[in-house]
Amino acid sequence: MATVPQFSVADYAVFTVSLLISTGIGLYYALTGGKQRTTQEFLMADRKMSAVPVAMSLMASFCSAIALLGQPAEVYRNGSEYWMLGFAYFLMLPPVVFLYLPVFYQLKLTSCYEYLELRFSKPVRLTATFVYNIQMVLYMGIVLYAPALALNAVTGVDLWGTVLALGVICTFYTTVGGMKAVIWTDTFQTVVILAGQLAVLIQGSIDVGGFHKVWDIATSAKKVEFFDLDPSPLPRHSFWTLSVGGTFMMMALYAANQATVQRYLSVKSERAAKVTLLVTAPTLLFTLLLSCLIGLVMYARYADCDPKAMGRIDSYDQLLPLFVMEIMRSLPGMPGLFVACIFSGALSTISSSLNSLAAVTLEDVIRPFTKNMSETKITWISKGLALTYGVFCIAMAWVASQLGGVLQAALSVFGLVGGPLLGLFSLGMFCPCANSIGAFVGLLSGLAVSFWIGIGAFVSRYTAQTPPIPDVPQSCYGFTTNSTDIWGPNSTMQFSVSSLGTETPNVTVSAGTETQSVDNIYSLSYLWYSLVGASVVLIIGLLVSVMSGCSRGRRLDPRTISPVCRWMCQCLPEQVALEREHGTEECHQLQADDNNIQEQPNDVLKPGFNSSFAEVETSL
Repeated sequence: MATVPQFSVADYAVFTVSLLISTGIGLYYALTGGKQRTTQEFLMADRKMSAVPVAMSLMASFCSAIALLGQPAEVYRNGSEYWMLGFAYFLMLPPVVFLYLPVFYQLKLTSCYEYLELRFSKPVRLTATFVYNIQMVLYMGIVLYAPALALNAVTGVDLWGTVLALGVICTFYTTVGGMKAVIWTDTFQTVVILAGQLAVLIQGSIDVGGFHKVWDIATSAKKVEFFDLDPSPLPRHSFWTLSVGGTFMMMALYAANQATVQRYLSVKSERAAKVTLLVTAPTLLFTLLLSCLIGLVMYARYADCDPKAMGRIDSYDQLLPLFVMEIMRSLPGMPGLFVACIFSGALSTISSSLNSLAAVTLEDVIRPFTKNMSETKITWISKGLALTYGVFCIAMAWVASQLGGVLQAALSVFGLVGGPLLGLFSLGMFCPCANSIGAFVGLLSGLAVSFWIGIGAFVSRYTAQTPPIPDVPQSCYGFTTNSTDIWGPNSTMQFSVSSLGTETPNVTVSAGTETQSVDNIYSLSYLWYSLVGASVVLIIGLLVSVMSGCSRGRRLDPRTISPVCRWMCQCLPEQVALEREHGTEECHQLQADDNNIQEQPNDVLKPGFNSSFAEVETSL
């Protein structure tokens, strides 16, 4: 059997330089400016960032290493339909920019979950914080381990040496450089990601014989398809699941996720925050396009000899590294650029997660106990939290290595949690009659339904019938194989990043309508999970709120209600008293206040302070 080329000295040099630049950026912001002496600088970059670098940071974090490896593999296996997810990038913009963002920005929050206490209650806030923390700690470990595993299997890069180096470097520059370091390293890593993708696409097309040949091969194999208009919610990917279901998935990410909200709240003004999101969408679409085109190029090369069927790789997330090592073997340093591209995606995701976890833990859990503590000590606590979560991230990478196939369920948690949190924020911003009891019961109900569907789908996937043995050639690019050895009865199911949380189980339906209905629920496309979770929270939350007296007698800060909702309603229900810092204002003046609020600095609204805003009084 032929030997796959290993990393050269030039490749290691390119990879190392990219890591050193990220480290240098962290040191620069630790030693310049305010030197990260306040929590506002460390966690929020003093709210003085420009729109473009923050937009690049948001794009880099979304393009995690799992996405960079998984998206081309998805297109290779199932065709170009996945590119329709690009519609979701633009469909999510209007609601996030005009409905959610103004509320967060006008309140000048550090943790977006502070909103939940201002609008509902402390238990609701702490529950959401707990769920978010568990989700992100688990996800960080997987983001760190999964790409290292894939690259180790193909390139020969040391697995645990890479995991440890990346974990330490990312934790270091996040801890010493704060949010400024996170954003500017993400900006640098965006350049590395785009350079790596373009290099692979261009060289891969040349190697196949030109992109026109790539297109011809993909078209003849019916891999080029964009508009599967099947209205059923069960197909894993169709135009409707990708564009509509994907929109709610993206809204959960950009309207209810601390790592995202925290960064667009770090810009200079509300207008700049809106520009940030408007710039993010086309950059996301461009990287998605590159990933899809790379997937088609890989298919053109391996159309007649699938590497997994040949036994050259164990899972499809190893396909892109194999492809790169083959087409760039004669270009010293280029495989190193590709690995830097993949791990730039991992670093950007992990660094933003570390900073966001430090923020929510400090503001939601520790802050109430620091009233007599100096700002310097509180800042050191926030840095200690970032360091602690970095250690957890490395530890979770080891745990992830021990879980095997359970990793698929772990990654699904990231999508299953986002929907209920989106529903919770929507309940508070768009339903003035909702109360804390309804919010708490609704959140628990949404999480229960989401996990029921997600875990059921995971279990069903592993009880599905074994796929038939495919026909594979006996030789390909110098490799030989025996398909019986690979796909025989003793073969084991391998971990695949490209299918994490995305497979729709092929369940054998038993007789009986009830069983068939349950199986159909488990076959629901993962892209609908966010919508299902958000809908359950809204419906249950409203019903319980109505049954428990709505918001009668409560005093709500009007800034906790979406401006568009206030404008549409003209005046909130009589039982809700809207109160400003300098007294109660008439409802018809709220819209004018919204237009002026960008021009005037607002004090940070905290629970326990400015009681005229946050205090809730219930009249019996």
